Amino acid sequence: MENKDKQPKKSNHWMVLINISFQMGIIIFAFSTLGTFLDERYHIADEWGFKGCTLFGVFVSIYNVIRQVNQINKMN
Repeated sequence: MENKDKQPKKSNHWMVLINISFQMGIIIFAFSTLGTFLDERYHIADEWGFKGCTLFGVFVSIYNVIRQVNQINKMN
């Protein structure tokens, strides 16, 4: 009976890890779209809005991954 209780938790951890990649993609895409919008709206030279927002999105997504992995480790 204890094995049945532990099995769904392990599969739940795998689902969280699989979803992390989708979350990273969505975050980076959203920030790059924001950067493109800012470049077009305010006529920013050399696409610095796109570059800056995309880089910021990468940092936010990495922070999110580290936070979620630490949370999973604490559960174990």
